[in-house]
Order: sequence, then C-alpha cells, then structure tokens
Amino acid sequence: MSAASVATRPEPVVRPATPADAADLARLVDLASEGLARRFWAELAEPGEDVFAVGARRAARDEGAFSWRNAAIAEVGGAVAGGLVSYRLGDAPEPVEGLPAVARPLVELENRAPGSHYVNVLATYAAFRGQGVATALLRHAARAAGAAALSLIVADGNATARRLYEGFGFVERARRPIAKDGWESASREWVLMTRRSDAGGERGDPAPRR
Repeated sequence: MSAASVATRPEPVVRPATPADAADLARLVDLASEGLARRFWAELAEPGEDVFAVGARRAARDEGAFSWRNAAIAEVGGAVAGGLVSYRLGDAPEPVEGLPAVARPLVELENRAPGSHYVNVLATYAAFRGQGVATALLRHAARAAGAAALSLIVADGNATARRLYEGFGFVERARRPIAKDGWESASREWVLMTRRSDAGGERGDPAPRR
C-alpha cells in the first residue's frame, strides 16, 4: 500500500448502534467469540432457523446484556467495519451454579471484576483490520466507562488481541481453563484483563492496529 493511499484512507467513525445493526452485531459477536456464540444460539434456534438469525433476534432486543442498546458500531467510509458491546458489571457476583460448563469460567472471571465497565464484544471485519477500528472502539469504551475500570476476557491463543489490549493499558488479572463442551478452539484458557480508570489512554501504538 502506498503512502498516499494510507494518508487518504478514511478514519473509523464510531456511532451508537440501532436495531437495524442487529445482523452485523450477530456476525461480530460470533467473530469475537471465535464461534462460541453459534454454539449457544444453536440451542435456542427454532426448527430450521439459522443460528445467525437467532443472534440477530437477540441483538435486536431492548433488554439483556447482548442488546443494541449496549452496542456501538465503527464505520469506515460509511461501511460497517466493526462493533463493540460493553456495559457495567454488577457489584455483586453472579451465581455460577447451574450454568453450562462452557459458560461457567467466563462468569467466574467476570465476578473478579465487579463494578467495572465490561467489554463483552470487540470485533473487526477482516476487510477492515489494520485500520485502527479496534483502537477507536476501545477509546469509545473508555469514554463510556467514565470513572470505572475497564475489563474484558480474551482467549489465551489470541495473541494479536492480547497485544492490542496490553498496548491500551490492560493487564492480566486471572485465568480459567476453557471448557470446550460442543465448541472447538485452539486456545486453552480464558484470560481476564483489566485497565484502571486513570490509565490515561493507550501507551502509544506498539501493537498491530486491528
């Protein structure tokens, strides 16, 4: 890519999501979860219903954590490039008894970051990676967090994402083994990372832009 094309490439623009973004949010949450979302949606699908239709239906709800109301969309040149779902975790731990084995370690880690602003979904479509989309979305999450700390969970095998988060000031806090009940992944552990509210933004840009 020439220097001229880099200089004229449009910057990502982040806007609040709307119900019309539900289909993109479903695709993006599946990217962020490395296919784990599809495993849950398959259990909720009506006979003959596509799993992404289930995801879009859930994203279009007004309630629930995975809702368009908790989401932001990044656009590049007017096209949807990536998305974010984030919200404040409660101060009290969520019960883990009775949860599916695949979900239990995720909730256990969330319980280690009470009161933080949780980045549940952060994903960029492949065609827009390397254009600063994920960084723009993280900045949006930091503004939404206000005085609260930021938190997120990433798979240990996702080295690119972990470098991005470390460059933004996140540090590892805890790990749990991944339970691969009906889900395939090359990763072995979920990693909880947090960022203090006074971290002051990313430290330069040492990681590849996503």
